[in-house]
Amino acid sequence: MATQAKSLPDPLDYGQNLRPGERRPAPYAANAVPSRGRYFPESDCPTRSPFQRDRDRILHATAFRRLTYKTQVFLPHEGDHFRTRLTHSLEVAQIARTVARQLRLDEDLAETIALAHDLGHSPFGHAGERALDDAMEAYGGFDHNAQSLRIVTTLERKYLAFDGLNLTWETLEGLAKHNGPLSKADSAVAKVVRHIEAWKSLHLDAWPSAEAQVASLADDVAYLSHDVDDGLRAGLITFDMLFDVPVAGPIARDVQAVAHGAEPSRAIYEVTRRMITVMVADIVTESRCRLAAIAPNSPDDIRAAGRAAVAFSAGMAADLGRLKSFLFQAVYHHGRVLGVMKQAEKVVRDLFEKYHADAETLPTGWREALPGLDERQRARLACDFLAGQTDRYALAEHRRLFDVTPELG
Repeated sequence: MATQAKSLPDPLDYGQNLRPGERRPAPYAANAVPSRGRYFPESDCPTRSPFQRDRDRILHATAFRRLTYKTQVFLPHEGDHFRTRLTHSLEVAQIARTVARQLRLDEDLAETIALAHDLGHSPFGHAGERALDDAMEAYGGFDHNAQSLRIVTTLERKYLAFDGLNLTWETLEGLAKHNGPLSKADSAVAKVVRHIEAWKSLHLDAWPSAEAQVASLADDVAYLSHDVDDGLRAGLITFDMLFDVPVAGPIARDVQAVAHGAEPSRAIYEVTRRMITVMVADIVTESRCRLAAIAPNSPDDIRAAGRAAVAFSAGMAADLGRLKSFLFQAVYHHGRVLGVMKQAEKVVRDLFEKYHADAETLPTGWREALPGLDERQRARLACDFLAGQTDRYALAEHRRLFDVTPELG
């Protein structure tokens, strides 16, 4: 069974017991050294650090606002209380800040990477991504991580001096490698950042900053806990089904034993909040041990460590693997979810074929970019337009362009 918070040898602190100086960044934190800068040089902001400025640019990005109506697991119209890509990203950011604070890392960079990590998701969650990847098979495929980088480097167009958001090298590195080092075979991300590599290499085959590693694990903590929450609220799983599942099971048993007569929503939330506490505690404890062994004196020592500096313990990682398998079968592959997502895939395939075959179906600004593009580039342009759509906009577009549109749900 995974380590419980009460058995931690090094109790977590939340500020009140910190010794003088402990709130200062560790020497391996990203903000312990100056930023490596931006592709387009800019003067420093007088009121914000470079990473705070990156965070604000992401929060003000059009792609970030669109996450409001992009699917996490359940479509927005199925209920106002289910997570969307936006609420998921906010939860990831909150967890990332908590972990970064405990490890004396740069909280702003961890938050920034967390907020931006899902910008590239297409409508209808992973179902939409699968459909778009299939549609783009002959033209380089579709990868939401690579698309996030396309958004922040070129597709966001609101600044007079440059396309994209002109984020710092550290934020771009974190987005490119937030799931760890990339092999040369992972060409989707590598192709997007070629111009960055020509400026200052992201060292794609090395580990990213500790802040990026924190953001990645915060993503796991957020989606595993809230998918249990949403699955319970949707009636796809029950407390009894959780009892033999690692991490969630012991907590569900404890909660059920003391929640007699309580509103179901309170009992459900008690399970998921305790899950977050246990997973975060495990990350902090394991990472403190790893950092002590690595003894890094700079952010580059983290990158050169040859293994993750921020991680779940081996026991927790194994338990979470079993939890993921349970959710895969009980929630993501539930007939109710699969039926909706099969229809959603059809919507995405239809729209791509229409946009690619008939330029007149694209909005004026997108049509104006077509002259001079080859077949592969025209496909990518149609893909970019479609990937940026929200669920409801994609459905509205399908109704505009086709006689019959699937009724999702």
